[in-house]
Amino acid sequence: MLTIHFSREDVLRTRVAPAPDPLWELVLSLHLLQERGPDPLIGGWRRTVAGRLRRERESDRLRLLLTLIPPRGYFPDFLTPYQSVDGFEAGLDAVRATPRTVLQRDLTTLAGGRELPAPAAALARGEPEALHHLTDSLERYRSLALGPYWRRIQAAVEADRTRRARAMLDGGAEGLLESLRPAMRWGSGVLEIPDYPTSRELHLDGRGLLLVPSFFCARTPVALFDPTLPPVLVYPVDRLGALVPAGAPAADEDSRKAVAALLGRTRAAVLAASDDGLTTGEVARRLEISAAAVSQHTSVLRNAGLLVSHRDRNTVLHTLTPLGRAVLDG
Repeated sequence: MLTIHFSREDVLRTRVAPAPDPLWELVLSLHLLQERGPDPLIGGWRRTVAGRLRRERESDRLRLLLTLIPPRGYFPDFLTPYQSVDGFEAGLDAVRATPRTVLQRDLTTLAGGRELPAPAAALARGEPEALHHLTDSLERYRSLALGPYWRRIQAAVEADRTRRARAMLDGGAEGLLESLRPAMRWGSGVLEIPDYPTSRELHLDGRGLLLVPSFFCARTPVALFDPTLPPVLVYPVDRLGALVPAGAPAADEDSRKAVAALLGRTRAAVLAASDDGLTTGEVARRLEISAAAVSQHTSVLRNAGLLVSHRDRNTVLHTLTPLGRAVLDG
Protein backbone atom coordinates (compact mmCIF):
# COMPACT_ATOMS: atom_id res chain seq x y z
CA MET A 1 0.00 0.00 0.00
CA LEU A 2 1.09 3.56 -0.74
CA THR A 3 0.08 6.01 1.98
CA ILE A 4 0.35 9.73 1.20
CA HIS A 5 0.18 12.12 4.15
CA PHE A 6 -1.29 15.60 3.62
CA SER A 7 -1.18 18.69 5.76
CA ARG A 8 -3.92 21.27 5.32
CA GLU A 9 -1.55 23.22 3.09
CA ASP A 10 -0.91 20.11 0.97
CA VAL A 11 -4.64 19.65 0.41
CA LEU A 12 -4.95 23.25 -0.81
CA ARG A 13 -1.92 22.86 -3.11
CA THR A 14 -3.14 19.65 -4.74
CA ARG A 15 -3.97 20.06 -8.43
CA VAL A 16 -4.57 18.12 -11.63
CA ALA A 17 -2.13 18.27 -14.58
CA PRO A 18 -3.50 20.40 -17.44
CA ALA A 19 -3.03 17.75 -20.16
CA PRO A 20 -1.58 14.27 -20.71
CA ASP A 21 2.03 14.16 -19.58
CA PRO A 22 3.89 13.01 -22.73
CA LEU A 23 6.80 11.32 -20.95
CA TRP A 24 4.61 9.52 -18.44
CA GLU A 25 2.42 8.30 -21.30
CA LEU A 26 5.52 7.17 -23.21
CA VAL A 27 6.99 5.25 -20.29
CA LEU A 28 3.71 3.62 -19.28
CA SER A 29 2.90 2.72 -22.89
CA LEU A 30 6.20 0.81 -23.02
CA HIS A 31 5.02 -1.17 -19.99
CA LEU A 32 1.88 -2.17 -21.88
CA LEU A 33 3.70 -2.83 -25.14
CA GLN A 34 5.68 -5.59 -23.41
CA GLU A 35 2.64 -7.33 -21.96
CA ARG A 36 0.78 -10.11 -23.72
CA GLY A 37 -2.47 -10.17 -21.77
CA PRO A 38 -5.78 -9.66 -23.59
CA ASP A 39 -6.90 -6.04 -23.57
CA PRO A 40 -9.43 -5.20 -26.29
CA LEU A 41 -8.90 -1.46 -25.92
CA ILE A 42 -5.18 -1.52 -26.70
CA GLY A 43 -4.68 -4.89 -28.41
CA GLY A 44 -4.82 -3.34 -31.87
CA TRP A 45 -2.49 -0.54 -30.78
CA ARG A 46 0.04 -3.07 -29.45
CA ARG A 47 0.04 -5.09 -32.68
CA THR A 48 0.28 -2.00 -34.88
CA VAL A 49 3.10 -0.39 -32.90
CA ALA A 50 5.09 -3.63 -32.69
CA GLY A 51 4.79 -3.95 -36.47
CA ARG A 52 5.91 -0.37 -37.01
CA LEU A 53 8.94 -0.84 -34.81
CA ARG A 54 9.94 -3.96 -36.75
CA ARG A 55 9.45 -2.30 -40.14
CA GLU A 56 11.34 0.81 -39.14
CA ARG A 57 14.28 -1.30 -37.95
CA GLU A 58 14.25 0.46 -34.62
CA SER A 59 15.64 -2.50 -32.67
CA ASP A 60 18.67 -0.62 -31.24
CA ARG A 61 16.56 2.26 -30.02
CA LEU A 62 13.88 -0.01 -28.64
CA ARG A 63 16.44 -2.26 -26.92
CA LEU A 64 17.73 0.68 -24.88
CA LEU A 65 14.22 1.79 -23.92
CA LEU A 66 13.20 -1.72 -22.91
CA THR A 67 16.33 -2.01 -20.78
CA LEU A 68 15.44 1.19 -18.95
CA ILE A 69 11.70 0.47 -18.75
CA PRO A 70 10.97 -3.18 -17.90
CA PRO A 71 7.38 -4.42 -18.09
CA ARG A 72 6.94 -4.17 -14.32
CA GLY A 73 8.66 -2.71 -11.32
CA TYR A 74 11.14 0.11 -10.99
CA PHE A 75 12.12 2.44 -13.82
CA PRO A 76 14.40 5.49 -13.47
CA ASP A 77 12.73 8.66 -12.17
CA PHE A 78 14.79 10.85 -14.50
CA LEU A 79 12.74 9.56 -17.46
CA THR A 80 9.63 11.34 -16.15
CA PRO A 81 10.85 14.79 -15.06
CA TYR A 82 8.40 17.24 -13.52
CA GLN A 83 9.05 19.65 -16.41
CA SER A 84 7.22 17.41 -18.86
CA VAL A 85 3.96 18.81 -17.49
CA ASP A 86 4.83 21.70 -19.84
CA GLY A 87 5.10 19.41 -22.89
CA PHE A 88 7.32 16.87 -24.58
CA GLU A 89 10.14 19.23 -25.57
CA ALA A 90 10.37 20.64 -22.05
CA GLY A 91 10.53 17.10 -20.72
CA LEU A 92 13.26 16.08 -23.18
CA ASP A 93 15.30 19.15 -22.24
CA ALA A 94 15.08 18.08 -18.61
CA VAL A 95 16.18 14.52 -19.49
CA ARG A 96 19.17 15.91 -21.42
CA ALA A 97 20.10 18.03 -18.41
CA THR A 98 20.00 15.13 -15.92
CA PRO A 99 23.08 15.35 -13.68
CA ARG A 100 25.56 12.48 -13.91
CA THR A 101 25.08 11.68 -10.23
CA VAL A 102 21.34 11.20 -10.80
CA LEU A 103 21.92 9.01 -13.86
CA GLN A 104 24.34 6.83 -11.93
CA ARG A 105 22.05 6.58 -8.90
CA ASP A 106 18.90 5.72 -10.87
CA LEU A 107 20.59 3.21 -13.15
CA THR A 108 22.38 1.53 -10.24
CA THR A 109 18.98 1.09 -8.61
CA LEU A 110 17.62 -0.31 -11.89
CA ALA A 111 20.51 -2.77 -12.24
CA GLY A 112 19.96 -4.17 -8.74
CA GLY A 113 23.48 -5.54 -8.56
CA ARG A 114 23.52 -6.86 -12.13
CA GLU A 115 25.77 -5.58 -14.90
CA LEU A 116 24.05 -3.12 -17.21
CA PRO A 117 24.14 -3.57 -21.00
CA ALA A 118 26.73 -1.37 -22.71
CA PRO A 119 24.36 1.46 -23.85
CA ALA A 120 22.82 1.74 -20.38
CA ALA A 121 26.25 1.61 -18.73
CA ALA A 122 27.40 4.48 -20.95
CA LEU A 123 24.31 6.40 -19.90
CA ALA A 124 25.11 5.75 -16.23
CA ARG A 125 28.53 7.31 -16.81
CA GLY A 126 26.81 10.42 -18.17
CA GLU A 127 28.39 10.17 -21.62
CA PRO A 128 26.83 12.90 -23.84
CA GLU A 129 26.44 10.56 -26.82
CA ALA A 130 24.50 8.12 -24.66
CA LEU A 131 22.15 10.86 -23.50
CA HIS A 132 21.57 12.00 -27.09
CA HIS A 133 20.93 8.40 -28.13
CA LEU A 134 18.35 8.11 -25.35
CA THR A 135 16.47 11.30 -26.21
CA ASP A 136 16.55 10.43 -29.94
CA SER A 137 15.07 7.04 -29.04
CA LEU A 138 12.36 8.66 -26.95
CA GLU A 139 11.47 11.00 -29.82
CA ARG A 140 11.35 8.24 -32.39
CA TYR A 141 9.28 5.93 -30.23
CA ARG A 142 6.82 8.72 -29.46
CA SER A 143 6.34 9.51 -33.15
CA LEU A 144 5.61 5.86 -33.95
CA ALA A 145 3.66 4.75 -30.88
CA LEU A 146 1.90 7.84 -29.54
CA GLY A 147 1.76 10.48 -32.27
CA PRO A 148 -1.00 8.90 -34.40
CA TYR A 149 -3.15 8.34 -31.31
CA TRP A 150 -2.49 11.54 -29.38
CA ARG A 151 -5.88 13.18 -30.00
CA ARG A 152 -7.63 10.12 -28.57
CA ILE A 153 -5.35 10.15 -25.54
CA GLN A 154 -6.02 13.86 -25.05
CA ALA A 155 -9.78 13.35 -25.27
CA ALA A 156 -9.75 10.65 -22.58
CA VAL A 157 -7.66 12.82 -20.25
CA GLU A 158 -9.85 15.87 -20.92
CA ALA A 159 -12.93 13.85 -19.99
CA ASP A 160 -11.29 12.87 -16.70
CA ARG A 161 -10.28 16.47 -16.00
CA THR A 162 -13.89 17.51 -16.50
CA ARG A 163 -14.93 14.95 -13.92
CA ARG A 164 -12.28 16.16 -11.44
CA ALA A 165 -13.24 19.79 -12.03
CA ARG A 166 -16.82 18.95 -11.17
CA ALA A 167 -15.68 17.25 -7.97
CA MET A 168 -13.59 20.30 -7.08
CA LEU A 169 -16.52 22.67 -7.70
CA ASP A 170 -18.86 20.59 -5.59
CA GLY A 171 -16.53 19.65 -2.75
CA GLY A 172 -13.34 21.72 -2.93
CA ALA A 173 -9.91 20.12 -2.82
CA GLU A 174 -11.12 17.37 -0.49
CA GLY A 175 -13.94 16.62 -2.92
CA LEU A 176 -11.32 16.22 -5.64
CA LEU A 177 -9.40 13.71 -3.53
CA GLU A 178 -12.58 11.84 -2.61
CA SER A 179 -13.46 11.54 -6.31
CA LEU A 180 -10.44 9.27 -6.86
CA ARG A 181 -12.15 6.27 -5.29
CA PRO A 182 -12.37 3.28 -5.63
CA ALA A 183 -8.70 2.98 -6.69
CA MET A 184 -7.75 5.33 -3.84
CA ARG A 185 -9.22 6.09 -0.41
CA TRP A 186 -9.20 9.57 1.12
CA GLY A 187 -9.81 10.36 4.77
CA SER A 188 -8.32 12.18 7.77
CA GLY A 189 -5.54 13.77 5.76
CA VAL A 190 -4.35 10.50 4.23
CA LEU A 191 -4.67 9.17 0.68
CA GLU A 192 -4.28 5.39 0.47
CA ILE A 193 -3.62 3.30 -2.65
CA PRO A 194 -4.34 -0.26 -1.46
CA ASP A 195 -3.11 -2.12 -4.56
CA TYR A 196 0.30 -0.43 -4.71
CA PRO A 197 2.96 -3.11 -5.34
CA THR A 198 5.15 -2.07 -2.38
CA SER A 199 4.53 -0.67 1.08
CA ARG A 200 5.48 3.02 1.14
CA GLU A 201 4.82 6.19 3.12
CA LEU A 202 5.03 9.56 1.36
CA HIS A 203 4.92 12.78 3.38
CA LEU A 204 4.18 15.81 1.19
CA ASP A 205 5.55 18.32 3.74
CA GLY A 206 3.74 21.33 2.29
CA ARG A 207 4.68 20.64 -1.34
CA GLY A 208 1.19 19.60 -2.43
CA LEU A 209 0.50 16.83 -4.93
CA LEU A 210 0.28 16.92 -8.72
CA LEU A 211 -2.32 14.43 -9.94
CA VAL A 212 -1.57 13.25 -13.48
CA PRO A 213 -4.42 11.53 -15.32
CA SER A 214 -2.98 8.95 -17.71
CA PHE A 215 -4.32 6.87 -20.58
CA PHE A 216 -1.61 4.21 -20.36
CA CYS A 217 -1.60 3.88 -16.57
CA ALA A 218 -3.28 0.51 -16.66
CA ARG A 219 -3.60 -1.01 -13.23
CA THR A 220 -2.73 1.04 -10.19
CA PRO A 221 -1.59 4.65 -9.62
CA VAL A 222 2.16 5.30 -9.85
CA ALA A 223 4.38 7.60 -7.79
CA LEU A 224 8.01 8.54 -8.22
CA PHE A 225 10.51 6.38 -6.37
CA ASP A 226 12.51 9.30 -4.94
CA PRO A 227 10.50 11.02 -2.16
CA THR A 228 12.61 14.19 -2.44
CA LEU A 229 11.34 14.94 -5.97
CA PRO A 230 8.21 17.09 -6.48
CA PRO A 231 5.34 14.77 -5.50
CA VAL A 232 3.44 13.31 -8.46
CA LEU A 233 0.74 10.65 -8.55
CA VAL A 234 -0.18 9.23 -11.95
CA TYR A 235 -3.57 7.52 -12.09
CA PRO A 236 -5.57 5.69 -14.80
CA VAL A 237 -8.45 7.29 -16.69
CA ASP A 238 -11.34 5.62 -18.45
CA ARG A 239 -10.09 4.92 -21.96
CA LEU A 240 -13.44 5.71 -23.64
CA GLY A 241 -13.20 3.14 -26.40
CA ALA A 242 -10.53 1.43 -28.45
CA LEU A 243 -7.28 3.23 -29.20
CA VAL A 244 -7.31 3.84 -32.95
CA PRO A 245 -5.34 6.39 -35.00
CA ALA A 246 -6.89 9.81 -35.41
CA GLY A 247 -9.13 9.79 -38.45
CA ALA A 248 -9.52 6.00 -38.51
CA PRO A 249 -12.98 4.46 -38.25
CA ALA A 250 -13.70 3.65 -34.64
CA ALA A 251 -17.05 1.92 -34.77
CA ASP A 252 -17.99 -1.61 -35.74
CA GLU A 253 -21.27 -2.52 -37.49
CA ASP A 254 -23.30 -2.52 -34.29
CA SER A 255 -21.93 0.88 -33.30
CA ARG A 256 -22.75 2.32 -36.74
CA LYS A 257 -26.33 1.16 -36.36
CA ALA A 258 -26.47 2.76 -32.92
CA VAL A 259 -25.05 6.02 -34.30
CA ALA A 260 -27.76 6.02 -36.99
CA ALA A 261 -30.35 5.90 -34.20
CA LEU A 262 -29.02 9.20 -32.85
CA LEU A 263 -30.55 11.33 -35.58
CA GLY A 264 -32.88 13.83 -34.00
CA ARG A 265 -32.76 17.37 -32.64
CA THR A 266 -33.13 16.59 -28.94
CA ARG A 267 -30.55 13.84 -28.87
CA ALA A 268 -28.08 16.03 -30.75
CA ALA A 269 -28.69 18.76 -28.17
CA VAL A 270 -27.99 16.29 -25.34
CA LEU A 271 -24.75 15.30 -27.06
CA ALA A 272 -23.73 18.95 -27.45
CA ALA A 273 -24.54 19.69 -23.80
CA SER A 274 -22.37 16.78 -22.69
CA ASP A 275 -19.38 18.52 -24.28
CA ASP A 276 -19.40 20.78 -21.21
CA GLY A 277 -19.44 17.87 -18.78
CA LEU A 278 -22.90 18.17 -17.22
CA THR A 279 -24.99 16.06 -14.87
CA THR A 280 -28.36 14.63 -15.85
CA GLY A 281 -30.18 17.37 -13.95
CA GLU A 282 -28.09 20.11 -15.52
CA VAL A 283 -28.73 18.82 -19.04
CA ALA A 284 -32.46 18.66 -18.24
CA ARG A 285 -32.50 22.26 -17.04
CA ARG A 286 -30.45 23.56 -19.94
CA LEU A 287 -32.63 21.85 -22.57
CA GLU A 288 -35.89 22.24 -20.62
CA ILE A 289 -36.74 18.56 -20.82
CA SER A 290 -37.32 15.98 -18.09
CA ALA A 291 -34.50 14.16 -16.32
CA ALA A 292 -36.10 10.90 -17.45
CA ALA A 293 -35.85 12.01 -21.09
CA VAL A 294 -32.19 12.95 -20.58
CA SER A 295 -31.48 9.51 -19.09
CA GLN A 296 -33.11 7.84 -22.08
CA HIS A 297 -31.09 9.88 -24.58
CA THR A 298 -27.81 9.48 -22.71
CA SER A 299 -28.37 5.71 -22.58
CA VAL A 300 -28.57 5.59 -26.38
CA LEU A 301 -25.55 7.88 -26.72
CA ARG A 302 -23.58 5.76 -24.27
CA ASN A 303 -24.47 2.52 -26.07
CA ALA A 304 -23.26 4.09 -29.31
CA GLY A 305 -19.92 4.93 -27.69
CA LEU A 306 -20.45 8.70 -27.91
CA LEU A 307 -20.36 9.58 -24.24
CA VAL A 308 -19.38 8.11 -20.91
CA SER A 309 -21.28 8.51 -17.66
CA HIS A 310 -19.81 8.52 -14.15
CA ARG A 311 -22.00 8.08 -11.10
CA ASP A 312 -20.98 9.91 -7.93
CA ARG A 313 -23.42 9.37 -5.10
CA ASN A 314 -26.75 10.70 -6.39
CA THR A 315 -25.52 12.42 -9.56
CA VAL A 316 -24.38 11.15 -12.95
CA LEU A 317 -21.86 13.21 -14.93
CA HIS A 318 -21.84 12.86 -18.74
CA THR A 319 -18.77 13.63 -20.89
CA LEU A 320 -17.95 12.99 -24.54
CA THR A 321 -15.79 10.17 -25.83
CA PRO A 322 -13.39 10.82 -28.74
CA LEU A 323 -16.01 9.41 -31.12
CA GLY A 324 -18.68 11.63 -29.60
CA ARG A 325 -16.50 14.68 -30.08
CA ALA A 326 -15.83 13.68 -33.69
CA VAL A 327 -19.58 13.30 -34.35
CA LEU A 328 -20.26 16.65 -32.72
CA ASP A 329 -17.51 18.40 -34.66
CA GLY A 330 -18.25 16.53 -37.89
